[in-house]
Amino acid sequence: MSTVVEKSPSTISRNKLLWVAGLGWLFDAMDVGILAFVIAALHEDWGLTSSEMGWIGSVNSIGMAVGAFVFGIYADRVGRKKIFIITLLLFSIASGISAFTTTLAAFLVLRFFVGMGLGGELPVASTLVSESVPAKERGRVVVLLESFWAAGWLVAAVISYFIIPSYGWRVALLLTALPAFYALYLRINLPDSPQFSAKKNVLRSVSTNIKEVWSKKYRRPTLMLWIVWFTVVFSYYGMFLWLPSVMVLKGFTLIQSFQYVLIMTLAQLPGYFSAAWLIERAGRKFVLVTYLIGTAASALAFGNAETITLLIVAGAFLSFFNLGAWGALYAYSPEQYPTVIRGTGTGMAASFGRIGGVLGPLLVGSMLTANIGINVIFGIFCVSILIGAMAVAFLGTETKQMELE
Repeated sequence: MSTVVEKSPSTISRNKLLWVAGLGWLFDAMDVGILAFVIAALHEDWGLTSSEMGWIGSVNSIGMAVGAFVFGIYADRVGRKKIFIITLLLFSIASGISAFTTTLAAFLVLRFFVGMGLGGELPVASTLVSESVPAKERGRVVVLLESFWAAGWLVAAVISYFIIPSYGWRVALLLTALPAFYALYLRINLPDSPQFSAKKNVLRSVSTNIKEVWSKKYRRPTLMLWIVWFTVVFSYYGMFLWLPSVMVLKGFTLIQSFQYVLIMTLAQLPGYFSAAWLIERAGRKFVLVTYLIGTAASALAFGNAETITLLIVAGAFLSFFNLGAWGALYAYSPEQYPTVIRGTGTGMAASFGRIGGVLGPLLVGSMLTANIGINVIFGIFCVSILIGAMAVAFLGTETKQMELE
């Protein structure tokens, strides 16, 4: 496999690639993180019901499902770099415009396009990085790429805590959109992955690629990925988009909820770094299964916590394990397919997972409207995550330091 070297004009150093790709990831996470706080602010500003709040997160996920499917497929046709740029541009513009909306309908339309850009970028970015670093460090580097998501969430929590109460949610949304254009500037000179460049003249139809993803050879890893992506995304967006609002429902003020979620969010970074350290030592399966089980246990504890100390501790462990699992999943997914269908396979799995991202926030909104307890809701997410862990344990194969085709 081609490795990344600094001297060739058509390649880029590993650290620079990680920085350029990671910056976009950071700004994407800022937007998703800000959205969790904006939903809580809109509840007070626009008088939204729980169901309407759930629809904001769900429309975002519908866009992500469409974006992951469409852009994942076309990443195998036109290249990882072009899609990398297009998705960030779409996300940045739509996010900026959404700051000026005055109705829920307009906000939802723009959140769909924000979701498309975000959903398309994430699997394509992990595919690009996977194909551009040596096998011996591929998993670690992709998990480190994913760690930029935690940094983005931290920035989002800080912005929400200091900006939204004083200046409003519109200013917060603008702050997430504008820096993304800098990441766009950095990507213009980014080379495409060596593996795609070597095979870009291999013309294959979209339908051929989609069929091959579900061919006998790849049916088992595809089934495994679709199950784990669905369960992880379903639980993540159901839990994390509602965290500030759940804290308010538990009796804390909006500012207090922002403060406590910021504390919980700090645990995301050690979650990523520990997963990055373990993934080349213990393997992808071990890390993914272990961190998913840790997420399930933390979700159960958070849903049943009755004191502020237990809430923060359970929330911190929830952040630690869940985001570590996300890092492992992004490292593991592209390794299931050869170069010619890697974008399609990874994008389709992520797209199916985003259906879970649609259902999760809606489920929380509808169950809260029906006065169903937080402990029951988080118990459902606990079971969902355990199903994903079992899918990896029984259907997955280890890909540690495997050379990509």
